[in-house]
Amino acid sequence: MKKYSPTTPSQRQMTGISFRKILTVREPEKSLTRGFKRARGRNAFGRITTRHKGGGAKRLYREIDFKCDKKDIPAIIKTIEYDPNRSGFISLVNYTDGEKRYVLLPSGLKVGDKIIASQNADLSPGNRLMLKNIPVGTFIYNIELKPGAGAKLARSAGTYAELNAHDKDFVLIKLPSGEIRKVHDNCWASIGQVSNEEHKLRIIGKAGRSRWLGIRPTVRGSAMNPCDHPFGGGEGRQSAGMKRPKNLWGKGIRGVKTRKRKKYSNVFMISRRKKK
Repeated sequence: MKKYSPTTPSQRQMTGISFRKILTVREPEKSLTRGFKRARGRNAFGRITTRHKGGGAKRLYREIDFKCDKKDIPAIIKTIEYDPNRSGFISLVNYTDGEKRYVLLPSGLKVGDKIIASQNADLSPGNRLMLKNIPVGTFIYNIELKPGAGAKLARSAGTYAELNAHDKDFVLIKLPSGEIRKVHDNCWASIGQVSNEEHKLRIIGKAGRSRWLGIRPTVRGSAMNPCDHPFGGGEGRQSAGMKRPKNLWGKGIRGVKTRKRKKYSNVFMISRRKKK
């Protein structure tokens, strides 16, 4: 981790990641980038659907290969790069047939290492196999939920899932949240864990840095007026004054289950995630 000299009060606690020691290039591959409009918490009608989002630095989108559909073709890691749209690092890989693609970089790999997506691949970090060919106890990331649909699970910095068991046509996977879920064994997953494990240790340190990330301020309900929030009003500091906490619209929060009882994927859940 990188610490800053306390030239201002906000920098006294602020920490970051030493990118110079990890990244190999500053600019992305132009052919694999495109511009895009970030939603900033709004829907197609421009109405706010997620509060406390907006602003932030302008970003260039990197086309990441989550499908990894080039099977049995080796690739060499050429670069290690920063991606502003995700917490883990990415790398540019060159396939032996000449094609270039961006992939999520696993922890422990460096420039010059080889990776491959194959049913007969070794259990080395970065290699991609079918779940039925991966032994129990292996750490995996970039996991598909449906065969051929592309990776959906365990894609953030430092995360990994653990393959717990094989059960007929399914495997049981313990996700980073603690949830145990059934996934079809014809789905693909990568070996190892996502890079940039120190991401969760950084301290933002100041409000301006949150604004760079597109995070707007959050005001406490107790600091509002009675017309603006159920917790608002009162002389001086007041407690909530009600049995259970609720949000701006009167719905329960903090521990209230929000998952639909008849959601289609409930049959694939073996154990719910841990409560914080």
